[in-house]
Amino acid sequence: MFAPRSLGHAVWAAPQIAVEDLPAIAATGVRRIVNNRPDGEDAGQPTSAEIEAAARAAGLDYVHTPVMGMPGPDAVRAVADAIEAEEPFLMYCRSGTRSTIAWALAMRALDRAGPDEIREAAAGAGYDLSRLPL
Repeated sequence: MFAPRSLGHAVWAAPQIAVEDLPAIAATGVRRIVNNRPDGEDAGQPTSAEIEAAARAAGLDYVHTPVMGMPGPDAVRAVADAIEAEEPFLMYCRSGTRSTIAWALAMRALDRAGPDEIREAAAGAGYDLSRLPL
């Protein structure tokens, strides 16, 4: 079930989404999906290709930058690009935590918010970034 968590104006993190969620996601005004989940992480999860096809069919941009562990430069750049596009976007991974960390690192790289503001926004969405060096 689609359960987005707001991190701020026009940006959401979410646990794994399903192919059938894409029309509803598009109806919310989201314009881009950033998938931070590696294919094959769990049995039965939809593949990146399946989500991408559904996203594009719903008129959404789609980026896949898989994250295992801490987000690397490619994942942070993909989120920074989404932030800079200033269009509503949704990021997801298994729980939303890796996506939220990528967002936090992108926000700092772009100098869009300070550490306390980022941690507060993440906490408001249910993600604890208290130990993340920002």
